[in-house]
Amino acid sequence: LRLVAVLKAILEGEKAAVLKRDHHLPLSFHRRQEELKFGLGLQRLQHRIREIQALRDGSAGDGVGPQVAARGGNGAMQSPMTGAAPPQELPTLILEAVKELELAKQQVLKRIQIWKRQQQLAGNGALFEENLAPLQKRCESLVEVYFQLHQQVMAASAELGAELLPRLLERFNEVLSSLVKR
Repeated sequence: LRLVAVLKAILEGEKAAVLKRDHHLPLSFHRRQEELKFGLGLQRLQHRIREIQALRDGSAGDGVGPQVAARGGNGAMQSPMTGAAPPQELPTLILEAVKELELAKQQVLKRIQIWKRQQQLAGNGALFEENLAPLQKRCESLVEVYFQLHQQVMAASAELGAELLPRLLERFNEVLSSLVKR
């Protein structure tokens, strides 16, 4: 019994040391930092979409003005800056935007996995915040940006070529299907 008591004291000391080392910042700080990082990624993605729209408006001018007006003119503000860019930049901009979309998707999937794990641990008595509103807002924001980018890619399909468009559409389908499945 003395041996068990000594081992118990050692293990409790190690547990306290690990908790002290790993929890020097509150969990809310880490969550807030993650939310800010995700929000920044979405803003960067929306900026890319506006750049694509402005580049398409400047080079093609094929009647996509109503889409800009529906978004409050955000894309029109950038037109003077990027209107002089050569059209070959459009595929590069779109590829960068799709890459950023996939990174944002990974952040959402990571958050979903964390929520699932916390739900499992709640069955063992751990604290669990059941509020799904932040996670739902994240998913909705990502899907909204997804559809905006998809719309820009479909509108620029002629400039993208026959080899790039199917690859992009496949990547779009993978993003949406992985979000729906998880």
